[in-house]
Amino acid sequence: MLIHFYKYQGAGNDFILVDNRDNAVNHHNPELIARLCDRRFGIGGDGMMFLQNLEGYDFEMVYYNADGQPSSMCGNGGRCIVAFAKHLAIIDTETNFLAVDGPHYAKISEPGDWVSLQLLQARPVRVPQRRERERFVAS
Repeated sequence: MLIHFYKYQGAGNDFILVDNRDNAVNHHNPELIARLCDRRFGIGGDGMMFLQNLEGYDFEMVYYNADGQPSSMCGNGGRCIVAFAKHLAIIDTETNFLAVDGPHYAKISEPGDWVSLQLLQARPVRVPQRRERERFVAS
């Protein structure tokens, strides 16, 4: 199988990106993605993303961690895929795209060297209270 890919980095994270608007690559293959992300025997990367068509959005971002498992939204990856969409002439300077956690808006600076990405509001997490008698020992 021949896969045409690009390599992008954002704030120290590097990603393998694939233009999958034609759905030519079946990305539901954790073993393949993990092999491609392997830094010694593959291309190497913190993750792999597929840019796909999705009605109502400029594109869809499908992101996998380096172990080949589907992942949550990655801000650095989101900025990379926006720059990738610009490179592919899918967008100009602004975009609305869908990721696993919902819709996102991004804007590319006028010189084209900076991507601002609007992330979704984080939801509160309930943390259980410690009991008085519980102690934590650092070892």
